[in-house]
Amino acid sequence: MLDQRHRPRYHFLPPANWMNDPNGLIQWQGVYHLFYQHNPHGAFWGTMHWGHAASRDLVHWEHWPIALAPTPGGPDADGCFSGCAVDDGGVPTLVYTGVSPEVQCLATSRDGLRTWQKHPANPVIAAPPPGLSVTGFRDPCVWREGNDWLMALGSGLEGMGGAVLLYRSADLRHWDYLGPLCTGREEETGAVWECPNFFALGGRHALITSPIPLRRAIYFTGRYAEHRFTPAVQGTVDWGGCYYAPQILREAGRTLLFGWLWEGRSPEAQQAAGWAGVMSLPRALSLTADGQLAFAPALELQALRREPRHFAALDLAPGAETMLPGVSGDSLEIALELDPGEALTCGLRLLCTPDGSEEAGIVYDRAGGQLLIDRARSSLSDGVEREARGGPLALTPGEALRLRVFVDRSVVEVFANETLCITSRVYPTQADAMGVRLFAQGGGAKAWSLDVWQMAPIH
Repeated sequence: MLDQRHRPRYHFLPPANWMNDPNGLIQWQGVYHLFYQHNPHGAFWGTMHWGHAASRDLVHWEHWPIALAPTPGGPDADGCFSGCAVDDGGVPTLVYTGVSPEVQCLATSRDGLRTWQKHPANPVIAAPPPGLSVTGFRDPCVWREGNDWLMALGSGLEGMGGAVLLYRSADLRHWDYLGPLCTGREEETGAVWECPNFFALGGRHALITSPIPLRRAIYFTGRYAEHRFTPAVQGTVDWGGCYYAPQILREAGRTLLFGWLWEGRSPEAQQAAGWAGVMSLPRALSLTADGQLAFAPALELQALRREPRHFAALDLAPGAETMLPGVSGDSLEIALELDPGEALTCGLRLLCTPDGSEEAGIVYDRAGGQLLIDRARSSLSDGVEREARGGPLALTPGEALRLRVFVDRSVVEVFANETLCITSRVYPTQADAMGVRLFAQGGGAKAWSLDVWQMAPIH
């Protein structure tokens, strides 16, 4: 039976079995389509297919039939790996990696994205460029530039580091190699850059990629000219230790980002549960004045809010914890504006049992200049991750800590002051691990405003 105790209610995931990277994000005739890496045969990685779901509001998703499956004897016989979706003159087209070896393939639909026909001449790119010794060759990101199609491929150069290779085509079927779009240094940004996303944003260009072996998504913003990208700013997309392989969704007026949230429990526990992998909430991207990516939850998520509770001007005494009367649950959204005052640490405790034996903390550490998800007491279960996860957040004098926190059973997704995201997995075991508390230590703090909503399920 599926593990309902930890199965999220308002984050997307398949009905059962394994899911990883988001793929082929596209809006088509008023409907959003989300494809994803999927193993329909079990809650473990392998036999990669493209799962498929559709939505009119980015919140409620309908499961559609599997879009792509490996073709025995074909260039994708060992798996249909990650890729993207584009509109080719009114024809929805998937561009993806087949294995083994890694090659690039096409599939098109003539019935509104219900079924897909693979291009008979696949692969459209059959090998890496001659003379290059690459450590990867996958995950195409395709966009239109003038009269041309451009493709960025995730790769790495032997002995050098991660790289994105750039190709050009007039018809999506015949491709010429233009050279590296961008390269990195292995000791700084990993050996292979998986799942590249390259796009214009706020007067600059941005590159998001997921380097091996860093196990997190990073971004660069900078200048793009003459088919070369020169980074000026580097950052981390999410500091929580489980967010990987994000993909953008472009639509008029905004750019959204979805990512894969992997599990923080053993493979045996995943298989016993019958499912593994969750999709992040959609994040709207923007650019700060100094070139950092800024992140905000998509506005559509507000449609899930129920039973609002509001608190204002709560004084947090040092060493004490403030219970929130009438607030409990494992499917919540919390908006908090907190003045750290003189506190050394302050924040929220979530999924708390009355006796404190289980709880997960969101902790602002003034001295360390960071925000953390503290999982030390998040579960009494053996075999789950408990280490703290977090990233840099140095508040300026007088600046408040502004949090948007989404609690969804085993997912805690945190947005802090627009530029920091931390998403982690927690697995409480006790039925009463539902409480919410505020705390301050080493000095007093003040919660100027706190809003809590119960979140409705999406199925």
